[in-house]
Amino acid sequence: MYRIDIMTLFDETVGDMMSESILGRAQERDLIRIEAHQIRDYTLNKQKQVDDYPYGGGRGAVMQADPLYQCWKYIVDTYGPGRTIYMSPAGKTFDQAAAKRLKNDYDHLILVCGHYEGIDERFIEECVDEELSMGDFVLTGGEIPAMAVADAVARMVPGVLPDPECFEEESHYNGMLEYPQYSRPEVWHDRAVPSILLSGHHANIAKWRRKQALLRTRTRRPDLYARLDLSSKSDQKLLRELEAEEAEIPPLT
Repeated sequence: MYRIDIMTLFDETVGDMMSESILGRAQERDLIRIEAHQIRDYTLNKQKQVDDYPYGGGRGAVMQADPLYQCWKYIVDTYGPGRTIYMSPAGKTFDQAAAKRLKNDYDHLILVCGHYEGIDERFIEECVDEELSMGDFVLTGGEIPAMAVADAVARMVPGVLPDPECFEEESHYNGMLEYPQYSRPEVWHDRAVPSILLSGHHANIAKWRRKQALLRTRTRRPDLYARLDLSSKSDQKLLRELEAEEAEIPPLT
């Protein structure tokens, strides 16, 4: 069973969110276990204080090392060692490749949610294996990033989704954005579903979807498109078809 422990000051909120929908059903079937731990429960003072002023001065407060360590130690002693990750704006940007790495290389993650002005560096030095960020922006706490990481990793655990195709064809899994999706009705607000999707010809549908994914990635995320390996014969043929189709489009006047 794949296990994820989340160290947080908002254990009820995180726990409730991680127990809903697909992840909740997967936990009921013992495919994964996601547990939120209240850091305040591991303080050694009556006030349940977990933060204090920063040495050297400055505004705000810093989460103390010992409550974090005591919570982390309880998790390790109870459930065994895990890959400990601090959700930090100073970390490496989290992406689908990182999600696959965490799922494939580890079966236990410990996610640390910081608050205030951050956490005591000594806890990071002693207990944290890596730091991850959601991007070049700052949030008020690490809970949203931790839940994002937990969701992205857990949904790839075998059995959580009905079939690997449920995530293998999604945006970013193979370095591309996903093709457009359509559902009933066939015509909505005078906009019709592309006829190829109604043909029942699975090979042609797969080809159309690949072509649309390439187009969408090239248009919206040229940075991703530049890193794609399109050297296969099938992709080269698709690229030639795209070039021919685009050449037939009259220029804007």
